Amino acid sequence: MWGCGWLNGTGRSEELPACQDLQLGLSVLSLLCLAAGVPVGLCYNGLLVLANLHSKSSMTMPDVYFVNMAVAGLVLNALAPVCLLGTPGSAWAPWSISSEAHIALLIPFNVSSLVATYSTTLLSLDHYIERALPRTHMASVHNTRHVCGFIWGGALLTSFSSLLFYICSRVSSRVLECAKMQSAEAADAILVLIGYVVPAPAAIYGLVLISRIQKADTPLDQDAGRLDPSAHRLLVATVCTQFGLWTPHYLTLLGHTVLVSHGKPVDAHYAGIVHLAKDLSKVLAFSSSFVMPLLYRHMNKSFPSKLGRLMKKMRCGRQHCAPDPAGLQQVLT
Repeated sequence: MWGCGWLNGTGRSEELPACQDLQLGLSVLSLLCLAAGVPVGLCYNGLLVLANLHSKSSMTMPDVYFVNMAVAGLVLNALAPVCLLGTPGSAWAPWSISSEAHIALLIPFNVSSLVATYSTTLLSLDHYIERALPRTHMASVHNTRHVCGFIWGGALLTSFSSLLFYICSRVSSRVLECAKMQSAEAADAILVLIGYVVPAPAAIYGLVLISRIQKADTPLDQDAGRLDPSAHRLLVATVCTQFGLWTPHYLTLLGHTVLVSHGKPVDAHYAGIVHLAKDLSKVLAFSSSFVMPLLYRHMNKSFPSKLGRLMKKMRCGRQHCAPDPAGLQQVLT
């Protein structure tokens, strides 16, 4: 899916076979992501959202954040075919994306990435609050729903500021308003700062605080309002997986920004390496849209029962269904 045109003019023709192998590997990985990952992501993200919304009364604080991440995942699933198959510079892409379409696709992509990242970060911090102050209800389901709304609003505002730089980098310099904003690298720097530099340390800090609470032997360990111990394992896996899949994307943005900011012509060989790294990191970023719901499916104890109630309701249709004793007991407790 990616070509080796970036090697032209470098004088390194002996590297062409290796580039072709890398091109083939990236193409296969991208097609696997599209053929298997996108359908799985659409299915499990949709089921995650529907199952939790159908069982609102039994939703917990982590469930709300995972629903928020699932909605962002659905957006990424919808964007994946267009972005991966229409990569600029592709050797045999079915279609090519114009600069205007590229900018338009950046908006939902950046918004979804920010929503997923900050939902993971706040999940870590709220998990700590839930464990440290279980009687205050500061991290309640009601409050978390409002927080998720603010996450989407903040992501939209942040993406709008970056969008201005992207647009101005492609319009004529005669436009006075854009004369001093013609820098796509500035937009990338904003995304790296807000989308990774800020949330990543916060998420790690939340995990450190939680580990300290686990080591401390306090009477709060017997509190019935505390989260299930399995939620901690799900939290650690979520933070590590989410940031592990998105870190290459932000690192390549940072690397490209640093190279261009020097103001010197960039060697075509190194520019090509950055380009290939951006393509690979994009595949990893899109893979988070189906990896995260699978993680939730296999590590969340309550999801199978919620999914079972949803399927039972769908089979019953408009007919009256007998109440589920297990689900009723879970709501009461």
